[in-house]
Amino acid sequence: MAAPDDPSGPPPASAPLTCLVTGATGYVGGRLVPELLAAGHRVRVMSRSPERLRDHPWAADVDVARADAGDAEAVAQACSGVDVVYYLIHSLGTGPEFEETDRCTAMVVAGAVREAGVGRLVYLGGLEPEDEALSPHLRSRAEVAAILLGSGVPTVVLRAAVVLGSGSASFEMLRNLTERLPVMVTPRWVHSRIQPIAIRDVLRYLVACARLPADVHRCFDIGGPDVMNYAEMMQRYAGVAELPRRRIVPVPLFSPSLSSHWVGLITPVPASIARPLVESLRNTVVCHEHDIASYVPDPPEGLLGFDDAVRLAIQRIQDSAVTTRWASASVPGAPSDPLPTDPDWAGGSLYVDDRIRPAAAPPAAVWEVVEGIGGERGWYSWPLAWWVRGWLDRAVGGVGLRRGRRDPDRLYVGDALDFWRVEELEKGRLLRLRAEMRLPGLAWLEFHVEHDPVTGGALVRQRATFAPRGLAGHLYWWAVAAFHGFVFGGMLRGIARAAER
Repeated sequence: MAAPDDPSGPPPASAPLTCLVTGATGYVGGRLVPELLAAGHRVRVMSRSPERLRDHPWAADVDVARADAGDAEAVAQACSGVDVVYYLIHSLGTGPEFEETDRCTAMVVAGAVREAGVGRLVYLGGLEPEDEALSPHLRSRAEVAAILLGSGVPTVVLRAAVVLGSGSASFEMLRNLTERLPVMVTPRWVHSRIQPIAIRDVLRYLVACARLPADVHRCFDIGGPDVMNYAEMMQRYAGVAELPRRRIVPVPLFSPSLSSHWVGLITPVPASIARPLVESLRNTVVCHEHDIASYVPDPPEGLLGFDDAVRLAIQRIQDSAVTTRWASASVPGAPSDPLPTDPDWAGGSLYVDDRIRPAAAPPAAVWEVVEGIGGERGWYSWPLAWWVRGWLDRAVGGVGLRRGRRDPDRLYVGDALDFWRVEELEKGRLLRLRAEMRLPGLAWLEFHVEHDPVTGGALVRQRATFAPRGLAGHLYWWAVAAFHGFVFGGMLRGIARAAER
């Protein structure tokens, strides 16, 4: 495809480029930023909630632009002075309207990069099968690619299938299905051909795209060296993980909806995200060309194969070295309102459960327990109640408790933590979590740790806040209020005891 009439292009190869990364709180974007910095580029990240980026190891090394991708003026300002824009935004899991959301956002960004005189656009899309009806997810990716290619700015679209890496939604789906089900009744899509690619190779291609000549304006298929179906992927995963061979029984009656709910119950990936992924697995997603090698040669050792990619991902999970996860991005539809505080709160009723307890342990020991809460360690009170609440949330399409934690000991602002999100974190003093479970209102859970001048130990304050929405919200609060002594009181006692031990 010929390049658009645009004399501008990236600066000479010796000069560092200014790269804008959209979707920097997501799985790929959060890993791309340090790779671009390591390559010597200047990096700007665009986020509607910049505070969620502050705890990332690279936060001090980037410029941050506050902008919603749907705000044309704000996006144009974020693109000012930028050489390369990485478009890593998608609306996976937002419901049936996600195609319209993706379309509108892509049109806004396409116009903004053209107005700002950006030298190159780079988009990570999906592989497109030939002579097959595309799933809604792949159809939307193809439409976004067409919009960006028509922006008037030199554009490269990298089209990939399943991305293999610790923490990716596709990998977590594969890992949990294989590890938890020695015998699987599966739908027909397990026999569709797939060409997965390791996240390491995806990042290598993305970084290299910044230096492509200005006349390169096209799509490239990217994939690893292995082509297989999903059933083979599960068997090969089992082999790498040293699990017994899985028994797979295909059943043709599974619809995408049933399959996504089944995946949502078995894996940490909720049905709202699993459904578009499952629907896409019905398509044959293999590369039709490897033209990218003309511009970005394969490494001497070759592209990373499936078994090695899985082995590396498993090792990173075991070493707690997962830098980003699918849950790093906000849950579509989850509340993002700031914690209402008196006297500023003018939204109506605000219910609060406030408790304080001394601990015969230094504040540092108490904080260690607080920051390590959730995930494998649980919530220090009535495990059955937490399990039931998580199961009920999954049953109505929520995220439930299976998201766990990115790291067993350390938290960042923006981290997913079971069915919470870290909204505020002051090391050694304050942890505030915002609920992302399905609720008729907005909820927060806070922990404050401070020195107790009387005992010389620590004081732990725990505060649960709920802003109800409508009558259902008020009824919900009073329906669960009787259990607060067991759940919240027990949690505070458990934290104190754990710190004292």
